[in-house]
Amino acid sequence: MSEKKSKALVPIKKVLPPALKEKKEGTRLFDLVNGNLRLESREDVRNLLPDILGKVLARVWLDSNFHRQFSQDPQKTLESNGVFLPENMTIEFQKKNTDRPRVVVFEQEPGSKFKLRVFYLQLVMMAGR
Repeated sequence: MSEKKSKALVPIKKVLPPALKEKKEGTRLFDLVNGNLRLESREDVRNLLPDILGKVLARVWLDSNFHRQFSQDPQKTLESNGVFLPENMTIEFQKKNTDRPRVVVFEQEPGSKFKLRVFYLQLVMMAGR
């Protein structure tokens, strides 16, 4: 048996068609996480929370009820959506009435007035030419 030699300049491997993802019952389009997620440390917050807060900012942009809830109490809104932060972490929703809101995550030791900013997320629009 002989193999066919391709004469293409850029050879392309034959691959199987993409697998279809089955739709799970009970999942909603705007869920922030599947089930509950308890973040235990600063590393957990830095690794996992930016993606979740990206979904939050997208949902704030699209859903006025969620925007109102999140702007009034961001931590409670996250908890009602299954995301639980460590006790020494807080979230502030800044620029509530603008098109480019900012979500800032702070770490604050018990008994201290000093807050350390861990990170922030903000929607930024960019245009290119």
